[in-house]
Amino acid sequence: MKSLTLALSAAFIVAAAPANTPPSVVQRIPLHDGGWDILTVDPETHRVLVSRSDGVDAIDTGTDAVTADLIKGTRFHGVIAVPGTQLAVATEAAGTAIVFNRVTGKVTAEVKTDPDADATIYEPKTRTAWVMNGDSGTISIVDPVAGTAVGKISLGSALEFAAIDGRGHLFVNLSDKGDLAEVDIAKRSVIVTVPLAGCQHPTGLAYVKSGVLISACANGIAKMTRASDLKPLGEIAIGPRPDGAFADPARNRAYIPSGGDGTLAVIDTSGPLPRKIATVQTEVGARTGAVDPSTGAVYLMGAKFGPPPAGGGRPPIVPGSVELLVVR
Repeated sequence: MKSLTLALSAAFIVAAAPANTPPSVVQRIPLHDGGWDILTVDPETHRVLVSRSDGVDAIDTGTDAVTADLIKGTRFHGVIAVPGTQLAVATEAAGTAIVFNRVTGKVTAEVKTDPDADATIYEPKTRTAWVMNGDSGTISIVDPVAGTAVGKISLGSALEFAAIDGRGHLFVNLSDKGDLAEVDIAKRSVIVTVPLAGCQHPTGLAYVKSGVLISACANGIAKMTRASDLKPLGEIAIGPRPDGAFADPARNRAYIPSGGDGTLAVIDTSGPLPRKIATVQTEVGARTGAVDPSTGAVYLMGAKFGPPPAGGGRPPIVPGSVELLVVR
């Protein structure tokens, strides 16, 4: 009986081991050449939507089928799905929020924003999309069903990613000043702006259910701030040159991809204070991503790059190397 018990215990340990295995890149899905920016997972159609330099791509999370240029355009930055509809909103840098059917690709409206329309977020209570006009320092509020602009807020600073707390507040990183701003959604006005001490060019922003905001900073740290009063709570070491940050509340996780060294910081958010529990090697340049709320799979965009130009600037993408990375 003792031998049988030991055997069963050993078998259980072997079977349970994979659950404790750190996440890693398990798949790479080839995409067409060209730049990219923000991506999102659409749980209703089971597709990843990727904003590209020439349009929006859609990748089926079940079959890996790629629909290139679901819509076409120039220098797309952000894209979000509108829950409960077939609509999505994509932002073009020139200053347009394009509303389209994310199943058929049919464009239903082109809404004027301010220049450098970038990250966008859906606010479910007002059923509006809030577009961060980066260099313009304004937020354009768009009704995607009506296909119209319904408001604007000026913050007077370069805007990056935003997050909402579900209690009537929107938070956004101010990249040029290294600040974090809080906005009253109902009043459409800025409540307060606070400095993120030691944070250079904050970009990605995630809100986790413990009430903590996590801001990704270009200098290799993530600043934690209490959302209720914007008090600093500490910092987490991440890689250099991050861009996005996103949370998976169902699994008590948050993620920050860093393009400078090709790493993904995995953060446990189950306790009162988030803590990094793993670092996944991804691909240099993989700086934005999204998580599938139904499976927990993380999707990142990446590519291989050649040497930078002699006069400076971004290094060129190696032809045929653009891909969607899947991390589990």
